[in-house]
Amino acid sequence: MTRGTKRAARAPSAPPRIEEVLWNTADQLRGHMDAAEYKHVVLGLVFLKYISDAFTTLYDKLKAEEGEETAEDRDEYLAEGVFWVPREARWDTLKDHAREATIGSLVDKAMAALEKENAKQLAGMLPTGYARPSLPHRVIGGLIDEISKYGTGGTVTEQSDLPSDQPALKAETDLLGKVYQYMLGRFAAAEGKLGGEFYTPDSVVQTMVEMLAPYKGRVYDPACGSGGMFVQSEKFVEAHKGRIGDIAVYGQESNYTTWKLARMNLAIRRIDADLGKENADTFHQDLHPDLRADYVLANPPFNISNWGGERLQSDPRWRYGAPPVGNANYAWLQHILYHLAPSGTAGVVLANGSLSSGQSGEGEIRKRMLAADKVDCIVAMPGQLFYTTQIPVSLWILANNKQSGTGQEGRPLRDRSGQVLFIDARELGYMRTRTERDLTDEDRARIVQAYHNWRGDGDGEYEDVPGFCKSATIDELEKNGWVLTPGRYVGAAPKEEDSEPFAQKMARLSGELRTQFAESDRLQAVIKANLERLGYGE
Repeated sequence: MTRGTKRAARAPSAPPRIEEVLWNTADQLRGHMDAAEYKHVVLGLVFLKYISDAFTTLYDKLKAEEGEETAEDRDEYLAEGVFWVPREARWDTLKDHAREATIGSLVDKAMAALEKENAKQLAGMLPTGYARPSLPHRVIGGLIDEISKYGTGGTVTEQSDLPSDQPALKAETDLLGKVYQYMLGRFAAAEGKLGGEFYTPDSVVQTMVEMLAPYKGRVYDPACGSGGMFVQSEKFVEAHKGRIGDIAVYGQESNYTTWKLARMNLAIRRIDADLGKENADTFHQDLHPDLRADYVLANPPFNISNWGGERLQSDPRWRYGAPPVGNANYAWLQHILYHLAPSGTAGVVLANGSLSSGQSGEGEIRKRMLAADKVDCIVAMPGQLFYTTQIPVSLWILANNKQSGTGQEGRPLRDRSGQVLFIDARELGYMRTRTERDLTDEDRARIVQAYHNWRGDGDGEYEDVPGFCKSATIDELEKNGWVLTPGRYVGAAPKEEDSEPFAQKMARLSGELRTQFAESDRLQAVIKANLERLGYGE
């Protein structure tokens, strides 16, 4: 900068998002407990705030219109589908005592009271242990203070609590619901491998939901984790002007703490779901044995070897052959097909090995599934999408009826019998962090549009794109040994022709290299001169 030149004014930095503020506050717990443990501390408080905000909104309305006696009538809230929050569990009560040493005990009492008053929906669901010695009361108080600044609708509830240079947040629906989902993702990353048991990246879930387009009917997830598939399904319906009540949600989860997380995640969004009365192993204690779902969305654990398959060899779900006892991938696929309605479709995330494995009878099961025309589409996804594993994954889209049916906005589907669509999306996406890849909206739209155009309910005509998508016939599958790896079918993308003569190109590149060498020498000389001026020369 030359002398006398005015320094450009630095643009004011954006205020930190509530998700980041809460994460940084919660991260103070890292030295006191593992991420697997303190996620329940943070998410429990976010849940309590969300429930209390909904209650307070209705409370204020009833008090203004009907009086305080009506506002304290429990039945008024039940009629509106709002949780009844007793006085000791209301957020203002906790906020008033946030800086006291007894705040942990007060939160425990609030959780217990909320469960007692809403036993049918919340019994055994909410976390406790806020009064434990390992949990500093100052951290709980700090979390309560930060959460208190934000209302359910995204507005700041107390401007005086904010720094003077931080503007009020733009109104945003479902703010704390988004915070909840954000925290699940961050905890999944912090926990490492175990995090994958309860969280599937949004880009993966959104891609499957948009491909299946669950407008109306029964939605099922046999390994539901924290319930992300259901949340995205509800968002899809809402975004497309449908009615949230048009889909019925069914799920199951084997891990007890993850099952509780799912119930909280759905309750915070007022999604009525049947996750069973308890956590249970889907293979050995199917909680929905008679369910035939219109849509199945699942990200089951990959390559499970100790799933107890030796005790289920004659199970009626194995219509295409008994899965190997050393790997549950084809048990999941067949369990899902068993629970699929006659015109149902399913989206399943599985490790890429399932596309080509021939060991222990998997190849024969895959062949029978293809011969029965149950596989609609295979999408090879980019690597590094998951926080917890580098295993490459693919999306399996299964369909019970590929001859007819209705799709998006009631459009009729074309007859796809004897065909499978392959999409190779491995080159899509961008590195969101040094270790995590994500899909852009455009990437996701490209996958989804190709699928919908192919099955006939899209906005355009389908055509094969070398290197990206290919509609293959059953004969082509047989010629390839019933292997479903998309790369075998889509071929290579056309390369741009290089019309520059070799001699001309070499002269150009050599000139560019000499220029870069000269610039490197100049910069070295400048650096040496500066070091000598500072007394650090040779």
